[in-house]
Amino acid sequence: MPYYVYAVRPMAQLEQLAQFDAFKEASTHAKSLRAAQSGGPQARIKVMFADNALAAEDLLLQVREAPPDGDD
Repeated sequence: MPYYVYAVRPMAQLEQLAQFDAFKEASTHAKSLRAAQSGGPQARIKVMFADNALAAEDLLLQVREAPPDGDD
């Protein structure tokens, strides 16, 4: 399964930026994109592991529950 790099903007606007076969390459690309962002509204850069782009977008749009409060 490939790794997808997405820009996530407000109002759930997704833009696929790249696709990689290895996590290390995807992670390095995402980190360089984050570092290159300048002032102003910025997109969140996310790396997703999924069967295809549609599955990656579905995972990005899912609402995740906050972890339970507990003793650390």
